[in-house]
This record gives sequence, C-alpha cells and structure tokens, in this order.
Amino acid sequence: MLTRNLLSVNVPCLRGFSSAAASFLRTGDTLKQSRIFTSEDVLEYSKVSHDSNPLHFDSESARNAGFEDRLVHGMLVAALFPKIISSHFPGATYVSQSLHFRLPVYIGEEIVGEVEATNIREQKNRYLVKFKTACFKNGAIVIDGEAMAILPAPAVEQANTLA
Repeated sequence: MLTRNLLSVNVPCLRGFSSAAASFLRTGDTLKQSRIFTSEDVLEYSKVSHDSNPLHFDSESARNAGFEDRLVHGMLVAALFPKIISSHFPGATYVSQSLHFRLPVYIGEEIVGEVEATNIREQKNRYLVKFKTACFKNGAIVIDGEAMAILPAPAVEQANTLA
C-alpha cells in the first residue's frame, strides 16, 4: 500500500518506495500532509474569501461563542485535500468534494490531511478517482468527506513543495 507523508515544513518524506521506482495509485492507497495554520494564513484566507467573521480574529468573540480561541476557517483546512492530490498528480482536475466539519481547528494546531483512494476508473486515457478525505488533530477527526478528481495518469509523483 502506498503511503506518502509531507511534513508541515513541506519537505517530502517517502515511505515504502524507493525514489527510483515508479509507483501507481491503487484502491486503498493513502496520501497525507501535515500543516500548522498560522494567524497570517487566516488573515490571507480572509482577504481572498471576504470572510471576516470575528470568530477568526477576536479571541474574546470566539470564547463568548463557546470556543477555546480563534478559529481557522473550515474551508482553509479543507484546502489540504486538493493540495495533497495536485502535489502528487500534476494536472489533476478536482471535480467534487463533500465535507463534514466535526471539530474546531484553532490557530497553531497541527492538522494532518489524508486522502485515500476508494475507487479508480479509467475513462478515455484519464482516471476518475474517488477519495475518502479526512483531517485530524491529535488523532481526532476535524473534517471528513469524499472527493472526486480526474487524474491524467495513475503514476504517483514525489511531491515537490519546495518552491
């Protein structure tokens, strides 16, 4: 089974495969990436999304609403899924995503995003892949769902995230 981990510092780490050997995505294969979301990430996402909810910027507002501290936007956390897929399959087209937000994510927490191939179908020299998606903090699920992507090829490339 293929497993790929990318550390939060974006240095690729390969498990189970020699870097010289080609590996192909199979049902059950999992790709992972860790990330720690910062205040700057939340600010930049807010600028693009125009989501300026005080729960993301004001600790007192977040605590008054029943949270421990300021929240990371759920959609920012969910952006790990297409990033994981596209970093291993350049040219992939992300076609759908369902999401369930289970627990809050706070600024400074390490989140592990994971996608697992559950179905692979070849269509006209491309591959339609269904993924089970989940993000975890301290082993607990914070977001889960499913994604579909069209991959130009099933060969898994070592993620090059140092750019």
